[in-house]
Amino acid sequence: LNGDTMKAVHYPTAHTDGDTVVHFVAADVVHMGDIYFNGLYPFIDTGSGGSTRGMVAAVDAVLAQIGDDTKVIPGHGPLSNKAELTAYRDMIETVADRIQAGIAEGKTLEQVQADAPTAEWDETTGGGFIKPDVWVRMIYEDLSR
Repeated sequence: LNGDTMKAVHYPTAHTDGDTVVHFVAADVVHMGDIYFNGLYPFIDTGSGGSTRGMVAAVDAVLAQIGDDTKVIPGHGPLSNKAELTAYRDMIETVADRIQAGIAEGKTLEQVQADAPTAEWDETTGGGFIKPDVWVRMIYEDLSR
């Protein structure tokens, strides 16, 4: 398109089962769609095939393909970069691991929410339309299946 090569890659089981990331190669720009919510807790649509671990896997795959100077366009939030996308990925995995540990201990959703597995990100990331308790519930229900 306009002399640039575009790569479109489908990442199943991320935000939904129909996510595609588009990489504009010469421009060094990647559009993540709803796999990436910059500065917000993401919506993982498990009812449409999305999954927490699939989100991490999709971001891992993209991170392996981009450079430090790549411009990253999220589905929600401001223009980003590899460092911020890496921090987003690490946040999702850390919260998911904490919730998974609570599930393994036999904790209820309410007990896991009371453990505040998102506390260190709530001030910077919890102000969007997905509030911390809702996001914990979303992950808990996904990982409990």
